[in-house]
Amino acid sequence: MMTFDAIKGVGAALLLAVLATGCATPKAYDYSAFKQSRPKSILVLPPLNRSPDVKATYSMLSQMTHPLAESGYYVVPVALANEAFRENGLNNADEVHGVSAKKLREIFGADAALYVTIQEYGTSFKLISSEVTVAAQGKLVDLKTGQVLWSGSARSSSTENNSSNSGDGLTSILISALINQVANTLSDNAHKYAGITSERLLSAGSNGQILYGPRSPKYGTD
Repeated sequence: MMTFDAIKGVGAALLLAVLATGCATPKAYDYSAFKQSRPKSILVLPPLNRSPDVKATYSMLSQMTHPLAESGYYVVPVALANEAFRENGLNNADEVHGVSAKKLREIFGADAALYVTIQEYGTSFKLISSEVTVAAQGKLVDLKTGQVLWSGSARSSSTENNSSNSGDGLTSILISALINQVANTLSDNAHKYAGITSERLLSAGSNGQILYGPRSPKYGTD
C-alpha cells in the first residue's frame, strides 16, 4: 500500500507531465529546401476542386495571387497563365496539375508553382445551423527540381465568431438557419470565405507559412 508521501510524489509527477505537455513549443517548420531554393516568381495553377460546387476553382484562383504578392513574390498573371494553358490544350485544373514541373518551367519561366486542392467550398445545412465553409491544402514546388518547398492548409467558416443561440427558441433557430442557407446560396457567400482561406494559407510571417519573397522588406528575416 502506498504511503501518503508516495501518493503526493506521484501526483506531483503527473502534474508536471501535464504542464510540460500543455506548454510544449510547437515544432518549427523545416524550411531548409525553401531557403536553398529562394524562389522569386510563382506560377499559380488553377486549384483542384474536390467540393461539389463548380464555382470553387475560379473563386479561389481569383483571390490567391494577392497574399503571395503581398508576401513579396512576382506572381505570373492569372489571365496570361490561363491563356497559355488553353493554347497548350489544357482545359481544366486536373490536366494542368498533370503537367511536369520541367514543362511548366519551359512555358512560363517561373521559379516555383503553387498547387492547391479545395476540400470544402459552400454552404451546408445542419439541424439547427447553416454554415459556409472553405478549406484548402497547398504546396509550393520548385520548377527547376520538382522538389516540394512548402506545404500547408487553411480553413475559414461563417460560424467562427457566432455567439451561442441557446437562448433562442428552436423554431426561431431553424428558420434563421434556413434563411441564411438560402441567402448564402443565392449570393455565393463562400467567395468571401475563399478570400479569407487564401490569406490564411498563402500569407508569410508565421511558423508553418511561406517565407517572405524578395520584393518584401522583410525578405531574409524569417
